[in-house]
Amino acid sequence: MFKKILIANRGEIAIRVMRAANELGKKTVAVYAEEDKLGLHRFKADEAYRIGEGLGPVAAYLSIPEIIRVAKLSGADAIHPGYGLLSENPDFVDACFEAGITFIGPRADTMRALGDKASARRVAIEAGVPVIPATEVLGEDFDAIKREAAEVGYPLMLKASWGGGGRGMRPINSEAELVEKVREGRREAEAAFGNGEGYLEKMILRARHVEVQLLGDTHGGLYHLYERDCTVQRRNQKVVERAPAPYLTEEQRAEVCGLALKIGQAVGYQNAGTVEFLMDMDNQQFYFIEVNPRVQVEHTVTEEVTGIDIVQSQIRIAEGETLASATGHETQADITLSGHALQCRVTTEDPQNNFIPDYGRITAYRSATGMGIRLDGGTAYSGGVITRYYDSLLVKVTAWAQTPDQAIRRMDRALREFRVRGVSTNIDFVINLLKHPTFLDDTYTTKFIDTTDDLFDFKKRQDRATRILTYLADISVNGHPETAGRALPPAQARAPLPPAPKAAPAPGTRQMLEEQGAQAVADWMAAQKQLLITDTTMRDGHQSLLATRMRSIDMIRVAPSYAANLPQLFSVECWGGATFDVAYRFLQECPWQRLRDIRAQMPNLMTQMLLRASNGVGYTNYPDNVVQFFVKQAAETGVDVFRVFDSLNWVENMRVAMDAVIDSGKICEGTVCYTGNMLDPDRSKYDLQYYVKTAQALKAAGAHVLGLKDMAGLLKPPAARILIKALKEEVGLPIHFHTHDTSGMGGATILAAADAGVDAVDCAMDALSGNTSQPTLGSVVEALAHTDRDTGLDVGAVRAISNYWERVRESYAAFESGLQSPASEVYLHEMPGGQFTNLKGQARSMGLEDRWHEVAQAYADVNRMFGDIVKVTPSSKVVGDMALMMVAQNLTPEDVLDPAKDVSFPDSVVDMMRGNLGQPPGGWPQAIQAKVLKGEAPITDRPGAHLDPVDLEAERAKLSEILDGRPVDDEDLAGYLMYPKVFTDYMQRHETYGPVRTLPTRTFFYGMEPGDEISVEIDPGKTLEVRLLTLGETDDKGEMKVFFELNGQPRQVRIPNRKATGAQAARPKADAANPGHVGAPMPGVVASVAVTAGARVAQGDMLLTIEAMKMETGLHADRDGTIKALHVSPGQQIDAKDLLVEIE
Repeated sequence: MFKKILIANRGEIAIRVMRAANELGKKTVAVYAEEDKLGLHRFKADEAYRIGEGLGPVAAYLSIPEIIRVAKLSGADAIHPGYGLLSENPDFVDACFEAGITFIGPRADTMRALGDKASARRVAIEAGVPVIPATEVLGEDFDAIKREAAEVGYPLMLKASWGGGGRGMRPINSEAELVEKVREGRREAEAAFGNGEGYLEKMILRARHVEVQLLGDTHGGLYHLYERDCTVQRRNQKVVERAPAPYLTEEQRAEVCGLALKIGQAVGYQNAGTVEFLMDMDNQQFYFIEVNPRVQVEHTVTEEVTGIDIVQSQIRIAEGETLASATGHETQADITLSGHALQCRVTTEDPQNNFIPDYGRITAYRSATGMGIRLDGGTAYSGGVITRYYDSLLVKVTAWAQTPDQAIRRMDRALREFRVRGVSTNIDFVINLLKHPTFLDDTYTTKFIDTTDDLFDFKKRQDRATRILTYLADISVNGHPETAGRALPPAQARAPLPPAPKAAPAPGTRQMLEEQGAQAVADWMAAQKQLLITDTTMRDGHQSLLATRMRSIDMIRVAPSYAANLPQLFSVECWGGATFDVAYRFLQECPWQRLRDIRAQMPNLMTQMLLRASNGVGYTNYPDNVVQFFVKQAAETGVDVFRVFDSLNWVENMRVAMDAVIDSGKICEGTVCYTGNMLDPDRSKYDLQYYVKTAQALKAAGAHVLGLKDMAGLLKPPAARILIKALKEEVGLPIHFHTHDTSGMGGATILAAADAGVDAVDCAMDALSGNTSQPTLGSVVEALAHTDRDTGLDVGAVRAISNYWERVRESYAAFESGLQSPASEVYLHEMPGGQFTNLKGQARSMGLEDRWHEVAQAYADVNRMFGDIVKVTPSSKVVGDMALMMVAQNLTPEDVLDPAKDVSFPDSVVDMMRGNLGQPPGGWPQAIQAKVLKGEAPITDRPGAHLDPVDLEAERAKLSEILDGRPVDDEDLAGYLMYPKVFTDYMQRHETYGPVRTLPTRTFFYGMEPGDEISVEIDPGKTLEVRLLTLGETDDKGEMKVFFELNGQPRQVRIPNRKATGAQAARPKADAANPGHVGAPMPGVVASVAVTAGARVAQGDMLLTIEAMKMETGLHADRDGTIKALHVSPGQQIDAKDLLVEIE
């Protein structure tokens, strides 16, 4: 009887043996390499000893002297080898015998006869068991190897003589591949088993893999424990194993088990072993391929269907017990099958990236349980470290049920319960595999995975919690670049709570639009006596006051209150303008998602957007079909009212966008922008007749509603009365008036417009009104109460919602403009309200904040130099760019206009002077245009006419490729077409940080302090509870650990501390956009390098090989060229995406 057993292995199988030994009352001894010192098996044993000092991570476990040394040191009287490593090495068996230690496994002579696959073939032939045609063990003469290969015939399979698990195996389809594949396989086998010997075997093209479990005792007894199906493989490594094989008849089962017994009897087999066969699906014949003289990874399924503990049986047999005693079954006939079992190997590999092994720390681990589920794991726990040195197996999941279908369903359920974070896994791939029709109908072959592309068509788990924690850690440590050095929210700021809905939303203007159409809404507007109001808080209100930084979460929360408590609103402006790119660029959220969510929460109110005509929501002209595509998608996603304008009031430039809106069935609000002072005789360029004429052109272009956009708040009450009256009389469209309160005169202008008969006006909720925003909504409601233009809005509901916005605004203290009061200076610079805070922010970033009044004066000067133009995005941005440049370079208007003085104009100025924004009334001043263009001829017709249509599907495919094959829907495509780089940058950040739009605003901008707790609803009914525990110290790599509790479970995140200095320099990364860069597809070790700097290579030439987790991968040149630089050498450790080679 053994008292102490040393397990000469690691990971899962070491733990499995320890458990079996412990149940038998044995003490256990573990061994571990330095690189494996955190392996769980070390801590599961009664004793553990380090081995292989100075050896490699695998070589340590392959060192027979080291294993024997520790066995003697610890007093072990038996050694169990597990599987892999030394388990099939007869020299190890001999060494155990010489040391007086029992080897728990077959005899050495049996191993030599069967463990070597080539000699095993001879045993099979002598026993009358069919074998596949093959060569003898390969020598070193490749000419001889080629002749042997030709005699057997291609295709062939290279197999390692020693070991298994697919190590050293290579398919070889032709002689051209022979030499390279043989060398690769030999290196891999040498690394895995310490012996590179191998042979070539004829490849059966439609094969199943069936293996039979044997147990033999030292008294001549031999049992089979029936068969296992191991057909589902990848790279000849088993992925799913089943017992019994569901496709075999009873006759076939008896046949294959009988063949296995013949092999065992021929050598007097003792202990556990597995006889493996290929079953040709075409002729239903079994062919012997090898014997594994050890316990198999997949032994668990046999244990589940027979009830026999194979590992305990091994120990008992080695102690001298009979099979009957060791297994509890007197005869072979007593061993019966009960139910069905299957095992899935959960590995740390990425199936969608060529199964590249992953490594690192497991940051969260939640496994499955329940009836019929068995787990056999190694280092599978939260905090466990997966190294790059060993097999990628994380845990084996075994499911048992009465029928194959039930077992598959149970396995599917169990795998879906798993949560593994910190490293990639193959779980979703295996789930997808279990549902595939070919698997379910048992028609799969050993090439099932390799030839079934749709197995890889699955949605990866989002792991949103980990990404959000990464963001929280980053901001908590490094701060948010948008708020650094800026004002903080009040320390006692209260969480904003929207007012409760008073009732279900009453039908509103959206129902009228849906049921009767756009023209009916326009007719209804014109017939109303009440003044209709659009609330701009969710778009222009915060764009004007808070630099467009308001986040979707703050809008969506209050949207139901709008729908229920203010159903009389004409519309809610919530989209377009600068909000589109700011959402992507600064707020890390999708503007389309914002629109969808608001639309869903306000089903009765019309949503409104600002559309820059041919500029879309961008700052340049787009091809006509891009504008049309964008408008169509915006209408489908949820926009009801499109306020369409041109930055120079050029109606010709608005027609494409207006036509697209009309075609969508939504309301087209053709808009004329107001500038200057139409009552000033010295600025007669924009007089009353100009506006009437422009408005008539908009009506002729098909506008349903006439928008009057006073973007800078320049329209004064007397002028408003004249202008509105004339437009009503001479144009005949309902008028929707938009202004800003920068001068403090906005409210008075609205009341004057109301007196003149305007149909609808824009206002902002009280808490986000005034100054550069719109006039105060509550005040307008009060001013018109009990008059013939009473708005019909509940002022109590207005104030309740305003109270919500007041609390929301506190979180955006960093983005306040600092404008404490209205300013008549707006009549000097004529700056749009929406631009004011953004331009101030730009001035601040350039160090010009203290010279703001100079910037304002320069803005006015630039406007005059440009011929007194309409200033609204994007033309206002051009004026702002020029003004900032002039102040920064201390240039006067005279300097700019001086033909003798060279000036480097901003690109936006050059683009505008080329005519790419259109034409202003009377054209551009010739002197400034000539100086800017330096002789280049401008265009004078519509810019869009010069732009070729975009191939939308080609762009979709291009974007999908950029996003690593991710499907691209129409919303994402439209966003990309507007802002290609902004969109792809957003997607990269989203991949890293996840749905940060769900975070509370204060947390989003300022992170968390230790002890802070937040709730994050990532989906309806799915809420994360997050608590920041503490921040760790910065290590020598410049990284910091941040400790959280997530839903009550500890989690930690490592992030770079960008405030720290002296961090180690990382190896350069390959630039995905540079076709000459060859990057590492996986972490690992450079095994060999086949090129040198300056060498010529042809497409397909071998560059180098990488070894990771004992799997070797070759990298080949994808183009002809010259090796410009070589950044690695054999033996170096590398990480994924490290730059390895440069080709030019």
